[in-house]
Amino acid sequence: MKAVVYKGPNEVNVEEVPDAKIERPTDVLVRITATNICGSDLHMYEGRTNFETGRTFGHENMGEVIEVG
Repeated sequence: MKAVVYKGPNEVNVEEVPDAKIERPTDVLVRITATNICGSDLHMYEGRTNFETGRTFGHENMGEVIEVG
């Protein structure tokens, strides 16, 4: 699947990452149809936190539930 990967301050890439999977009974898999980074993600994007390089981020998602735990 594709995800936004943090490369460092003011630098992100859309990259292939391993597919998400159900790990706990409360998990839900959602096929994302639209997304964007949120204003609260800007702290990480601009390097104002200790967000680790290589992590994925973004939480403004819209999609279809495809599996539940």
